[in-house]
Amino acid sequence: MNYHNYYPVDVVNGPGTRCTLFVSGCEHQCRGCYNQNTWRLDSGHLFSQEMEDQVIQDLNDERIKRRGLSLSGGDPLHPANLEAVLKLLRRVRRECVGKDIWLWSGYKRDELSDAQREVVAMIDVLVDGKFVKEQHDPSLLWRGSANQVIHYFNSSELDC
Repeated sequence: MNYHNYYPVDVVNGPGTRCTLFVSGCEHQCRGCYNQNTWRLDSGHLFSQEMEDQVIQDLNDERIKRRGLSLSGGDPLHPANLEAVLKLLRRVRRECVGKDIWLWSGYKRDELSDAQREVVAMIDVLVDGKFVKEQHDPSLLWRGSANQVIHYFNSSELDC
């Protein structure tokens, strides 16, 4: 898997202070997408073991009380990204106690493959659906267009 950007301290992509990883690769290629440079799978930087270790270290850094991890892109549920994303999420669940995981994807929840569902089973919040330029609404929280849906899987622990 490749990634484009990693922000160890982010307050824009989900609630609270977070670590945010923008992965490479997107089949949807939505008109009006603000991350078009992430569409190609081979763009950006290799997501190495060292980068994975850095994400875990940053999530556990007590100097900054990070709420969790946000995964965006590109698309973390692109079939070519699933293995690396699942590996990262397993580590986060095992080594980063109390952190929530948010994931943005153009794939709709009810259309996911079994492998994509395995990743979604590891997260707390899924924002699904392609960005639709005609439904763009800057007043929406955590999503870019009105067709996108926020699914809270662990809502008892989320105070958004």
